[in-house]
Amino acid sequence: LFYALLIAGLTLLCAWLVREMRHSQRQQAFLDAITHEMKTPLASLRLYLDTLDRHDPGAEQRGQFFGRMRQDVARLERTVDQVLAAARAARARRPQREPIVLRDLLAICAREVREQYHLAPEALRLEVEGDPVALGEEQELSLVFRNLLDNAVKYSGSAVDVQVRAGADPEGGVRVEIDDQGVGIPRRELRRIFQPFYRAGVEAQRRVKGLGLGLFIVRFLVRRQGGSVEAYSAGPGLGSRFVVRLRVSSGQQASARSAPLPAQ
Repeated sequence: LFYALLIAGLTLLCAWLVREMRHSQRQQAFLDAITHEMKTPLASLRLYLDTLDRHDPGAEQRGQFFGRMRQDVARLERTVDQVLAAARAARARRPQREPIVLRDLLAICAREVREQYHLAPEALRLEVEGDPVALGEEQELSLVFRNLLDNAVKYSGSAVDVQVRAGADPEGGVRVEIDDQGVGIPRRELRRIFQPFYRAGVEAQRRVKGLGLGLFIVRFLVRRQGGSVEAYSAGPGLGSRFVVRLRVSSGQQASARSAPLPAQ
């Protein structure tokens, strides 16, 4: 009995040590990523400012400099927004839910992502069935869909093919699906990708920039709205699908059930 208890204790200790080591590795990866995400655009901004201070470029080149500086500032803003959203997750407040027209919200998010990555309209397509209205906080849902679209584009490689479909959920409420034809996700990692600092696939971590907080923030904010989010993938190289289910107000529940999302 003593040896059995000793072996059980050592097994639990080893499991705890492995978990702590993985958590420490993810935190270190996060620190490395955020250092890179902050220092790279700052170095670029300093270079352009020094160039403008020492030289007087022509109007065309000056316009190019300003355009790239705006992109660097936008990148810094997105990094800060991600960190602040993760920090707010630790001291959550009750969301102020209100009816939100998903067609308008998704159109705004899709346009911002197209402009950020200079995508053609057919590279990121939006299909909305009916006029679904979700119950939630607009700013938080905007961050949810912005993160999901950003991930879909970043993990698509050079040939971006992203489709967003929204409509009523047969089980009640509304449903938003975001499909990509990118690198895919190993099945064993589908649940772990929503953990903070976790990034699926070693190769993807090296190739794609990020903090490992986007999907953690997505799940946290969707749950705050009373909804759920799930990830699906047939495996590496076979793309992925993220499904967000949200609540609707009581007056819209019946109409939502009568117009289900079309089958794919």
